[in-house]
Amino acid sequence: MEPQQIALIIALILSVVIHEMAHGHAANWLGDPTARLAGRLSPNPLVHLDPLMSVIIPGLLILSGSPILFGAAKPVPYNPYNFRNQRWGEAIVAVAGPLSNIVIALIFAGLIRSADVLGLSASFVELAIGIIALNIFLALFNMIPIPPLDGSKILPRLLPYALSVRYESLRRVMEHNVMLSFGVVILVFVMFLGEPLAYLTQLMAYFLAFA
Repeated sequence: MEPQQIALIIALILSVVIHEMAHGHAANWLGDPTARLAGRLSPNPLVHLDPLMSVIIPGLLILSGSPILFGAAKPVPYNPYNFRNQRWGEAIVAVAGPLSNIVIALIFAGLIRSADVLGLSASFVELAIGIIALNIFLALFNMIPIPPLDGSKILPRLLPYALSVRYESLRRVMEHNVMLSFGVVILVFVMFLGEPLAYLTQLMAYFLAFA
C-alpha cells in the first residue's frame, strides 16, 4: 500500500472520529450527557473506531481501486429525551456530524489556496484534495434521509406534521432492523445515488480548492 493511500486511510479515520465527536458534543450542549459519560467526547480514536467500518472496509476499497473511499465510526449514543430543545434537538445533533466534515474540507481547501505562501509540497496538495473530497462525500452521504443515516433525523423536522409522524414510525422500525436499514442504503446508493454523489463531490471539491 502506497504512503499516500495510508495517509488517506488515516485521514478517513480521523474524519469519522471527528464526525462522531461532533454528534456527542452537540448532544452534550443540548443537555444530554450520555456520550460524555460513555467517554465518547474523547479525541482518542480508539474509543470511536469500529474495526470493520473504520479500517477493513476503507482498506479494501483502496486496494480494489475504488473511486470512492468510505468508512464510519461507532455511532455515538444519546438520549433525545434529555434535550432542552425537543423539537430540533435530534436534528441539531444529526447535522453536527456532516457539518464537521464540511469544516475539515474548508480547512484543507484553505491550505491548498495558501500552498505557495506556506511552501506546501505537491504531494501534500494532492493528499489535501483527497481529504477534501473524502469529507465532502462523508457529509453528503450522511445527509441521505434513510435510517440510520443523519439525514433521517433531520428530514422529519422539515415535513408537515402528518408526514413527519409516518416517517418517524418508519425510522423507528428501520433503526431496530440494522441489516434492513443498511441493505436499503446500499441498494439506493448503488442503483440511484452513487454516480450523482461522486460527481457532486468532485464538483464541490474542485470549487473549494481552486475556484
